Amino acid sequence: MARGKAPTFELQRAAMLRAAAGLFAEKGFHNASMSAIAQACGVSKPLLYHYYRDKEHLLFDIADSYIDELLAIVASVEARKLGPEAHFSELVTRFMEEYEHAQDHHMVLVQDVKFLKEVQAESVAAKQRRVVAAFADALARVEPGLKGRKLDKAVTMILFGMINWTFTWLRADGPLTFHDMAPIVTGIFLNGVRGLMRGEGAGVAVSGAAADA
Repeated sequence: MARGKAPTFELQRAAMLRAAAGLFAEKGFHNASMSAIAQACGVSKPLLYHYYRDKEHLLFDIADSYIDELLAIVASVEARKLGPEAHFSELVTRFMEEYEHAQDHHMVLVQDVKFLKEVQAESVAAKQRRVVAAFADALARVEPGLKGRKLDKAVTMILFGMINWTFTWLRADGPLTFHDMAPIVTGIFLNGVRGLMRGEGAGVAVSGAAADA
């Protein structure tokens, strides 16, 4: 009979993922060796290989488990049955807070997933599409006209462009926290979406084109 996993297996695995994510975020995926990862984890190299066959295996688990956390947030917010604006605001707030508390994992997801093999990369991308779809749906609840004009996904990607890279400039010792920024992002974004649907965004584009002519 095969032996089951020790009770500490998942705890050890989670600790390894945290340490590896920190190293990948600091040095970059290609600059982190399995020896350095083992040292950062505080384990022997053979023990690390008992859990993970190579760096790509670690990278996939970091990205995959982090996306699962984001999907869990989506499900949690959906379960609250909030009104359209409150639902969107709560999604942005919860994601910004998660970005702050899991910054290393977030950096690995946005910077290093490109190094995964095709099958693994597609698995992560499929889950990312579910996150994007949830935000697109939340925006469409606030402004249903987005879907009719086929702008819901494009506008959602603009939102992620705003929040996904905050780690590059929003510092822990700065005057604002991720939680502070969440209502600012929500306010700027929702007011901009309303302006877009009133035609203000289109007017700006036309005016700019006329000025260039």
